[in-house]
Amino acid sequence: MRDFVTLFDSTFLPQALALHASMERHVPSFRLWMLCVDDLAHDLLTRLALPHCTLLKLSELETPPLLSVKPQRGRGEYCWTLTPFAPRFVFEADPSVRRVTYIDADIWFRKDPTPIFDEFEDSGAKVFITDHGYAPEYDQSATSGQYCVQFMTFEQDGGEPVRRWWEERCIEWCFARFEDGKFGDQKYLDDWPYRFKQLVHVLSRQEFAQAPWNATRYPYSQAIFFHFHGLRIAPGRRFDLGPIYALPDTTVRFIYEPYIADLKAAIATLQALGFAARAQSQRIGFLKLLRRAASGVYQQLWRFHQLNFRRY
Repeated sequence: MRDFVTLFDSTFLPQALALHASMERHVPSFRLWMLCVDDLAHDLLTRLALPHCTLLKLSELETPPLLSVKPQRGRGEYCWTLTPFAPRFVFEADPSVRRVTYIDADIWFRKDPTPIFDEFEDSGAKVFITDHGYAPEYDQSATSGQYCVQFMTFEQDGGEPVRRWWEERCIEWCFARFEDGKFGDQKYLDDWPYRFKQLVHVLSRQEFAQAPWNATRYPYSQAIFFHFHGLRIAPGRRFDLGPIYALPDTTVRFIYEPYIADLKAAIATLQALGFAARAQSQRIGFLKLLRRAASGVYQQLWRFHQLNFRRY
């Protein structure tokens, strides 16, 4: 059985449920540890009793170092600060777990991830990370980092020096800005293949890990998982696709549209519990749409308009 851990608050429950649905379809023999950043998320998930899930309540796990920095960090920044702690919380909750893979809550599996784990196991490393794999026109590695905090595996035996180093750095500094070569929890990964040498392996098959910043670089059909960076629930029961990236029509049809269907199903499930999904982004303005259309996000403005303003 493979252990995964993700973290989110009640605002991002729809993404968490969509992630779980994709794992039920494509990931054999898994356990998903859900680190609930607020108690409401924990309460709702307790009522849902999702299969193959184990809940962790952050309010029962926060360490003194975490509590000391929490007042100075925004909600998103604090979640980033928590990321290196997530595997630790799993190892402490169940010492029999020898390996855990952190995944962002807005990841969505399209295929069985066994080929990814096969590559990691063949490497002999103790920690596994993924490259952003930016399309050249969207390369943000200088400010956002070469590697992406989206899918990271840590072995309890051998990987702890890396995780602990990262944990300490995130306590020291973890903010949503580029400063002195740092950005959030992510730029810290840039030198891991050199700092930790034989301990860290980087996914060589970059096409397995897709996101809007590399959708023009790889065929959608090669993706094992897709990272829906920036896709948010917007006011007015609509979806906002997030930052400006070109998305091939096939990616929209075979990745974005099925994911939005999973989000809508998740929202309906939560509504049945009396929980109304809350907006995760600001209102989508018409000027924002025009800027995206002008950037060539879609060849057909109407197709873009329909997807961006789809109601749930």
